[in-house]
Amino acid sequence: MGREEENHTAPVVFILLDFNHDELRILLFILFLPIYIVTVAGNILIVILVVLDQHLHTPMYFFLGNLSFLETCYSSTIIPRMLVSFLSGDKTISVNGCLTQFYFFGYLATTECYFLAVMAYDRYLAICRPLHYMMLMNGRICVLLIAVSWASGSFTISVVIVLVSQLDLCESNKINHFFCDVTAMIRLSCNDTHLIEMTTFIFSSIGTMIPLLITLTSYVCIIRSILRIPSTTGKQKAFSTCSSHLIVVTCFYGSLMVVYILPNKSSLSDLKKLFSLFYTLLTPLVNPLVYSLRNKEVKEAIKKLLEW
Repeated sequence: MGREEENHTAPVVFILLDFNHDELRILLFILFLPIYIVTVAGNILIVILVVLDQHLHTPMYFFLGNLSFLETCYSSTIIPRMLVSFLSGDKTISVNGCLTQFYFFGYLATTECYFLAVMAYDRYLAICRPLHYMMLMNGRICVLLIAVSWASGSFTISVVIVLVSQLDLCESNKINHFFCDVTAMIRLSCNDTHLIEMTTFIFSSIGTMIPLLITLTSYVCIIRSILRIPSTTGKQKAFSTCSSHLIVVTCFYGSLMVVYILPNKSSLSDLKKLFSLFYTLLTPLVNPLVYSLRNKEVKEAIKKLLEW
């Protein structure tokens, strides 16, 4: 009995193998640090603009401000720890620290899925039902949609984190990833993980597939309405109001689906890490860039802020 307990002693720390190239640590630090700084600065700038500029006090920019705040928190759950690891060479993370990182990553990623669905629904109402837009998307409903999005993200990931925390993690303490991903943690367990994997899959699907279906349905309706507009100018104007959001949706869901659809083979681990960078590092960067470079109202708000 004593030997069995010894074999099932959980590790005190995990080792994140990140990109398995110690000789490239400093180069990766130099590459990722400016990206992280621009990401945080860009998203915080959008939050400030939405708060200060009266012209941006509309449902679309209210949702954008919340998304930018979320992206700031989202990128900060993973990138700072990774940058410290590149600089110091210390790849260890405590078990509790790993679970905490996974919780906030999963919570914010799930909430982002719901935010993107809410923003797609907002564009659907603005383009397909413009006469009823202000009634269907008033201030109270906007706050309710955001509150439900935050709450939904918390619920789904809380169930997953409770299940993962009950695993006996005893086979190894090396996680072949640059952050504490749930699939990598489950692979370290010496329990029968079929039930946990199935439950995790179901709750993860609730957190991602439901908002994805809402997003896709909204855009199918939007595209059909745009195609019915007779003038080319009208089509371009209608599409320009949702093109920035569509870019963010494509980057986020595209990379997310590639990572979790690919089979869990060691030969594909580097490829999965590469695509994981898209939704952990590049999507939060894309958000402020596309909304500031492609959006006339945001550009004007930036000019006003600089002049002020």
